[in-house]
Amino acid sequence: MNSNKKLLLYVVYAVLILLIPEIVGTVGGNYWVRVLDFAMLYVMLALGLNVVVGFTGLLDLGYIAFYAVGAYTAALLSSPHLPTHFEWIAHALPGGMHTPYLVIGIIGMALAAFFGILLGAPTLRLRGDYLAIVTLGFGEIVRIFMNNLYSPINFTNGPQGVNNIDPVHFGMFSLDKDHSLFGFTVTGSMQYYYLFLAGSLLVIAVCTRLQSSRIGRAWAAIREDELAAKAMGINTRNMKLLAFAMGASFGGLAGSMFGAFQGFVSPESFTFWESTVVLACVVLGGMGHIPGVILGALLMSIFPEVLRVTVGPLQQSLFGHEFISPAIIRQGVYGIAMVVIMLYRPAGLWPAPKHEDRIAKLNKQNGKQAAA
Repeated sequence: MNSNKKLLLYVVYAVLILLIPEIVGTVGGNYWVRVLDFAMLYVMLALGLNVVVGFTGLLDLGYIAFYAVGAYTAALLSSPHLPTHFEWIAHALPGGMHTPYLVIGIIGMALAAFFGILLGAPTLRLRGDYLAIVTLGFGEIVRIFMNNLYSPINFTNGPQGVNNIDPVHFGMFSLDKDHSLFGFTVTGSMQYYYLFLAGSLLVIAVCTRLQSSRIGRAWAAIREDELAAKAMGINTRNMKLLAFAMGASFGGLAGSMFGAFQGFVSPESFTFWESTVVLACVVLGGMGHIPGVILGALLMSIFPEVLRVTVGPLQQSLFGHEFISPAIIRQGVYGIAMVVIMLYRPAGLWPAPKHEDRIAKLNKQNGKQAAA
């Protein structure tokens, strides 16, 4: 395929991606546009976890904690919660806390990276199941911390959560309101889709550059054989901490977007089940392969919603009433599909190409060029 055909194909893909929310909104309504919004959030989360699990080979079962850090950063910096419970903040900011989102995003990423280093530092010598248990405990500690930190000083409002979070806005332009563009009405959900898409593209670009850099090759060496990597002079300590920090920062970015999008944050959004889903996105798509991880995130976020709205009407049309709750069927089919895929595609639906496959491809291209 020559360069002109590739360029045309990329343009078609770009137009299709930009038009997807309009098409989905017209056919299925605003609900499915919100499903697309959450799919983009899962793409960012899965790519962040892929840095730790796929690139470096470190099993992290508490990744959702960094998502929570970003979400609560948005909640505390752009809601009436802190001025309401702290008089000195109310006096200093009589108009309330309305921090610009760009500042919130940067702070959320920095805080999440800091907590990633806090998690990584004491676990440098752990591998496999032991590392998984420690990271699982870290995720639960953060969730319980957010759930209980309302007394004697109310920072998080406990299980009631924090509401009235400001939507994302750039100057006078708010993503929470509908806007007209070239005769088309762009709803708030569609605008958030484009914001999340931009965040996903940023994370994809950073991950792609990291994977092909010296840092990415060092991570791959640690994943394959940490002892050999250390013997070759790689500073495994710093590389692991960097992996935890980079992966956590992407989770913090997604969390800050989630908080502004929902307008409400509570600890129940950051349970162990969410960490499991994000890890399943990475394993299902193909660990270490960026396109595969994106595919896994899209499937894991959209497929359950398709089951949610189809299994009930299907039972009604076949039997006249519902034998089993749609929620139960959805989880059952969801689990069976995962088991089948892991049995027949253990490397994921779109695994990373093997080293020998890349060599064969290069030899084939060189042979064609020589023949020409």
